[in-house]
Amino acid sequence: MRIIQWATDPWGQSVPIHIAWGLIWVAAIAGLAFLIFHAIWIRYIAKPEEFADAPRPASARYAIPAKIKRHSLTARVFHWVMAASMLVLLFTAFLPKVGVRFDWITYHWIAGLVLIASIIFHIFHATFAMDFWSIWPDRIDIRDAKNRALIMLGKPAPLPRKFGKYPFENKMYHLAIVFAGLAVACTGGFMLFRIHTPFLTRNPYLFSDMTWGMMYVLHGLAGVGLITLVTVHIYFALRPEKLVITKSMITGTLDREHFLEQHDPERWNVSGDPPPAPAPIKSPMTDPERGTA
Repeated sequence: MRIIQWATDPWGQSVPIHIAWGLIWVAAIAGLAFLIFHAIWIRYIAKPEEFADAPRPASARYAIPAKIKRHSLTARVFHWVMAASMLVLLFTAFLPKVGVRFDWITYHWIAGLVLIASIIFHIFHATFAMDFWSIWPDRIDIRDAKNRALIMLGKPAPLPRKFGKYPFENKMYHLAIVFAGLAVACTGGFMLFRIHTPFLTRNPYLFSDMTWGMMYVLHGLAGVGLITLVTVHIYFALRPEKLVITKSMITGTLDREHFLEQHDPERWNVSGDPPPAPAPIKSPMTDPERGTA
């Protein structure tokens, strides 16, 4: 199966026009296969998760509140607006390609504008009003991910630390959504010039046929990628052990018990106070109980 569909323009040049629509089924099957494999893995193969012991109990070092704020109201509204717009985009884009006929273009570009606006808002909100770097993988995440992989393969490796605000898997998923979402939003924004809207003057000659074709291909590839990504996201949101995270996207908070079980207070300071200084290490040279050298 070809990934890209080609056509000949009026000047006899071969140009791409869109992706092969069979990729819709490839993306859907890939998402379903992941769900099945992961459910079997968790049920029959995976071992209980273990973490390295903290130097001192968290309760002795930090004041952990009963309810930990994970998402502000603004962040939660953004999430659900973006989720709704993305679902509308996926349904309106791909249902007509699999035989469900309806007047989809108006719904599609309106949802596209909502998605673009929400992404622009989120970039500024995350940069200036949130802990911007908390969602990006750091050296500890990468090191612990390697150790988890070694442990999963039965090889000796140090136990990983507990997570910061976001587990490594959430951070990698966010990275994938960033690339796919920006690709869809940027190409979709230019594609608005190809249709009649109240906001822009239609100009199908803004780019060459080759450029338009590549833009449609990138838009389509990112779109089918989002089929798999959204499927996986919904699956994890509904898993019993992840429902506490899903609930936090509604209420905005986590319980203290879950926090202490999964998160490291040194990597996610929820008390609002600076971390206490570690206890000084006594040296035999200065320890009065041992005398001096």
